[in-house]
Amino acid sequence: MLAYVIPICLAIISLATVLNVVRLIQGPDMPDRVLALDTLYINALAMIVLFGIWLASDLFFEAALLIAVMGFVSTVAVGKHLLHGDIID
Repeated sequence: MLAYVIPICLAIISLATVLNVVRLIQGPDMPDRVLALDTLYINALAMIVLFGIWLASDLFFEAALLIAVMGFVSTVAVGKHLLHGDIID
């Protein structure tokens, strides 16, 4: 059953990733681009987790955890830079 479902989910998340890249390039202002970048790393995270389930490897889950932490920190840093113009107070 997973042999059929995981490739379909990977295709759907790949389509969502392509649409996020379009929004990242086409976004009318900076907050839209930051939101698209945030959603892009979440989609990449989902693809890595699905690929790890498909290959039954624990290494992908550790990589997904590192990407999640780095994505959160980078989103907070970019948001703070947009609001205040400086990251470190």
